[in-house]
Amino acid sequence: MNIFSLSPSQASADPQLLSEARDWLVLLTSGRATAADARALRQWCAQSPQHAAAFEQTKALWHCLQPAAVQLELQSRPRHFGRRAFLGGALAASAALFMVRFTVPGGFAGLTADFSTAVGEQRRVDLAEGLSLELNTQTRISRRDPAPGEQAFELLEGEVEVFSQRQQPLQVQAGEGRLSARQARFNLRNTDHQVCVTCIEGSLQVAVAGRSIRLDSGRQLTYDATTVGEPTAVDPRNVIAWREQVLVFDNARLDTVISEINRYRPGMLVLLNAELGRRKVQARFTLNQLAGVALLIRDAYGAKCTELPGGVVLLS
Repeated sequence: MNIFSLSPSQASADPQLLSEARDWLVLLTSGRATAADARALRQWCAQSPQHAAAFEQTKALWHCLQPAAVQLELQSRPRHFGRRAFLGGALAASAALFMVRFTVPGGFAGLTADFSTAVGEQRRVDLAEGLSLELNTQTRISRRDPAPGEQAFELLEGEVEVFSQRQQPLQVQAGEGRLSARQARFNLRNTDHQVCVTCIEGSLQVAVAGRSIRLDSGRQLTYDATTVGEPTAVDPRNVIAWREQVLVFDNARLDTVISEINRYRPGMLVLLNAELGRRKVQARFTLNQLAGVALLIRDAYGAKCTELPGGVVLLS
């Protein structure tokens, strides 16, 4: 879910949400924000459409204010977001609990994952003879107890390419769906509460929302907790370009591009310009270019870049 794509008309009238959204903007523009702050903001916005829309509405108002009004807000308004905003109003525990819940892919379950990767890391796991997994950045996978003769795992968060040459069944849980395959190669992604599965070679079945959907080579399916799309044709080479340390964007929105880039680089790019986020991008980045990608966006789109501690860059 992109936290900056909702219309301001969707904003909740709840003054508490608008107040918290103003606190986030004060923090982001104060020069004291960190990477953890940026991650926490994304989680706060992801709690509900009302949270995201409140931030969008407040951001639109923020851009209309004069700098003096911003300074007045900083000097005269008592700060009160503290633990409430960091935990999104959902947890009343310590900051340590926040760090576990919001910075570990897969949440608390991610702590006990059998296989994992850090930011920017990729690794191979041979799960069984004839069954290999290629884990992309920020990925958590846990083994599951299968039926006799089967192999099974759950993708808690992140992205994995699966290559199976086995005759025995493979069962994979991802979000609300369950994948079944024998001899197949496929890419599976579970990020921002949405699952995307792409068949590269062979075929597989996806059981989700009471449906059983067959995917053949070159077909892709996306689903989340409430909706299931229809299989579409894609170019598998673009889907698995990350295996070659490359990110390919074909007519994608800039806000979507930034969200993807944030998965690979330390710190975070924070987009504060909704109009800029709607710009379409045709681009191909190697992963070693991502450290300077904010400057590329600045030069290509005239964005203003403000660097903060912890690798956080505000784009406006």
